[in-house]
Amino acid sequence: MSGAWLQLAVFLLVLFAAAWPLGRAIEAVMDGRFALGRRVEAPLFRLAGVDPAEDQPWTRYALGLLVFNGLGLLAVYALQRLQPMLPLNPQDWPAVAPDSALNTAVSFVTNTNWQGYGGETTMSRLTQMLGLAVQNFLSAATGIAVAVALARGFARRTASGIGNVWADLTRATLWVLLPLAFVAALFFVSQGVVQTLAPDRTVATVETLNWQQPRLDAAGQPLLDAQGAPQTETVTTTTQTLALGPVASQQAIKLLGTNGGGYFNANSAHPFENPTPLANAVQMLAILLIPAALCFSFGRIVGDARQGWALLGAMTLLFVVAVVAVTQAEYAGNPLLPPLGVDTLPSALQAGGSMEGKEVRFGLDASALFAAVTTAASCGAVNAMHDSLTPLGGAVPLVLMQLGEVVFGGVGSGLYGMLVFALLAVFIAGLMIGRTPEYLGKKIEAHEMKLVSIAILVTPLLVLGGSALAVSVDAGRAGILNPGAHGFAEVLYALTSAANNNGSAFAGLSANTPFYNLLLAVAMWLGRFGVLVPVLALAGALAAKPRLAVTRGTLPTHGPLFVALLVGIVLLVGLLNYVPALALGPVAEHLALWAR
Repeated sequence: MSGAWLQLAVFLLVLFAAAWPLGRAIEAVMDGRFALGRRVEAPLFRLAGVDPAEDQPWTRYALGLLVFNGLGLLAVYALQRLQPMLPLNPQDWPAVAPDSALNTAVSFVTNTNWQGYGGETTMSRLTQMLGLAVQNFLSAATGIAVAVALARGFARRTASGIGNVWADLTRATLWVLLPLAFVAALFFVSQGVVQTLAPDRTVATVETLNWQQPRLDAAGQPLLDAQGAPQTETVTTTTQTLALGPVASQQAIKLLGTNGGGYFNANSAHPFENPTPLANAVQMLAILLIPAALCFSFGRIVGDARQGWALLGAMTLLFVVAVVAVTQAEYAGNPLLPPLGVDTLPSALQAGGSMEGKEVRFGLDASALFAAVTTAASCGAVNAMHDSLTPLGGAVPLVLMQLGEVVFGGVGSGLYGMLVFALLAVFIAGLMIGRTPEYLGKKIEAHEMKLVSIAILVTPLLVLGGSALAVSVDAGRAGILNPGAHGFAEVLYALTSAANNNGSAFAGLSANTPFYNLLLAVAMWLGRFGVLVPVLALAGALAAKPRLAVTRGTLPTHGPLFVALLVGIVLLVGLLNYVPALALGPVAEHLALWAR
């Protein structure tokens, strides 16, 4: 197991080394100090009628983001519904069903990338490129814009505006996301990731293959027998069709933008998306690169680099604990099978439950680290089946999402989510000593705390309310294929993933139904914009306040004491809402498994 800790140490060292200069660059770009960028942007802004120097109040900024993302939703929905009539559809895939198309459109616009479909058997090349890949850029740019707007709120004094939404979206897309994605795509191609517009290829297999697959009705839904179990049929073939496509270009931005939606149904477990251990390592670094860099950007925007380090320190501490927990749980394996190193069974079974659902080319250590990385960030890309993790191993990704996706978190959303918790931390500290709370020279008063409360409570209401609804109605229970605590955990994971805009899944839940497609679409939309709008209102309120001088009574927000306080608040407030639900799901499953 020592290899797992060495891997973690090297991973964090490389991550911070790359994130520090990127954070400086992002701050300069978003401040408009990139000279080449200004020359390229100028004609674009003139053509669009945008004055990048115009400082917008938070209401106009938020309205612009809502309209922009609303139009993106309509575009992605239309591409899916019209794809039989559009070019670049060599497989002649039919139109996506209305409920699935709506779910997917909301998913990619909100940076969730929940996928209730198989990409290689549903979406045309045009839909993948023009719809899904483009939204991967734009949803990530939205997160960066909001994070920078909130940072400006702390940095400005008695200002009426928080920036220009159109300038921020343009700069985040053109000068941050696009260059990084271009370089990453070239690297992935060098590792063997597919990038082509050629048709799918049918090849002869080495031997005749026989396997069982579910029987489907005309609507593509599983047929059930009299006992309610899925019906299957035997399929025999001597050929196999290899799905191809422009994978590397979409792969790069799905990771860098913490989007997570795979070109293939198997996501980053598919050898055409993630062919080598080196590619796997770079994918994990790409997921956390921009979220970590934005902490450094924040420190530069507010004029105190220590503030960025404090936020990064809190994130890293929580992340390390999560990685240790999921790794230990997976090494423990299934108590009903021999653990690693026991020779009582053939070598193929010696891993016990630890290697179930994992790719042998990555192994246990890299799979456990990837599971923590992708759920610490709001990414959702997976290189192993989370449904096959041990009960406590599966609880770790679940908890990381339920904390609000603030342990690094999504591009932009992780930073502004952690800042919301930071405001709550200084407020509670102020109550303890009887002093008006301050953060970065701004008084935190009743109005700000109301906005903080809304931003924190939106997702628990969506997760718990949605889970309760799903297990209370026939349409929700029909999708649960596993009985007992694990089945409940699958529902809880789905709502947690959707409301926190992660996108990963416990795949045992049959969620591509009208009920789940609509329920999860609502959770994704409100989970994104129900937090984003209060955060922008908070930015506007803070920007209008004067900045107070530091006194002897001011709580330092850059030292170890504040980091410990912040971590405690994240755990206490972010997780306490979910303890009863966790007890009914993974905790109950763990106790039942180890009691046998």
